[in-house]
Amino acid sequence: MTNAKAVLRKEVQHLAEEAFQHKLISGYGDGPDGNEYQIVYQGKPRHFALEEARSFLCELLFETQQGDQHSEELSI
Repeated sequence: MTNAKAVLRKEVQHLAEEAFQHKLISGYGDGPDGNEYQIVYQGKPRHFALEEARSFLCELLFETQQGDQHSEELSI
């Protein structure tokens, strides 16, 4: 595994841990292929290429942050 791929895998794992803590996903881990990552979303395991996993998790976390900010604005 190249250094860039190892860094990407570590970033994906960090994002997955954060999404899991926020209860956005129910599981995560290495996929069957070294270039894949498995994310359990809405009860279904899904296999993503590492780049796609990063994009998916970033979008999921971003949408949640936006929703939280909107809720805070409404409560003010």
